[in-house]
Amino acid sequence: MEYQNIAYVKEDRLAYIVINRPEVRNALSQAVLDEMEDALGRAEGDDDVGVVIFTGQGEKAFAAGADIQQLAEAEAVDALKNGDMQQLYDKIEAYQKPTIAMVNGFALGGGCELAMCCDIRIASIHASFGLPELSLSIIPGAGGTQRLTRLVGKGKALEMILTGKRISAEEALAIGLVTKVVTPERLRTEVEDTCASILAKGPLAVQLAKLSVHMGAETDMKTALMLERLSQAVLFNSEDKNEGARAFLEKRKPSFEGR
Repeated sequence: MEYQNIAYVKEDRLAYIVINRPEVRNALSQAVLDEMEDALGRAEGDDDVGVVIFTGQGEKAFAAGADIQQLAEAEAVDALKNGDMQQLYDKIEAYQKPTIAMVNGFALGGGCELAMCCDIRIASIHASFGLPELSLSIIPGAGGTQRLTRLVGKGKALEMILTGKRISAEEALAIGLVTKVVTPERLRTEVEDTCASILAKGPLAVQLAKLSVHMGAETDMKTALMLERLSQAVLFNSEDKNEGARAFLEKRKPSFEGR
């Protein structure tokens, strides 16, 4: 696919998926979603890619939400179609490789929901977050009512959703919506440093840690602990576990193969 609405940039082991519609604050049209899904498949099939990073073009917006023109034409059946925003974000959350939202500006509506479905959210100090959908007499429909509640708690989620309040990066950090806030000049470096820390780990362990956290959060404690235990059993039988232990004992850097 030749991309018209996003840019796919690969640098070393990092794949950047950049929403490239700065003239409309990187609004998320169906064409953007389709291209993002294609780019995800491209990164998934590339063994050299270790982390996928989502961001927006320019300095003002990460993603300002759904394309309002398309929303104005939407009917009931459109909310139930395959390939919609909610299904894409579910795929990102369950993605095999780690994902990071590099939030460089406004993250509103579907943009905030995109950030929330990523594993880690790192924001510029100039970023802001909000779910203003109720002003249009709709609700956050791409996971916002559920992921925000799980990240920040029911009370804060209800306040943000019912009032449409936009919060600063500092407040997003305080309530646990983002993991780090840095200056715009430092944003890319901070993301790359985080990626380097992840890439230094065993890739099978990274994958199963993601699985254990995401799936475990959706079930009861006993089931989640068994999932953790079974994931550990798989890792105990891996070549990478043996390599990691040997490298530690030999005081050298491990060389993981993903096996």
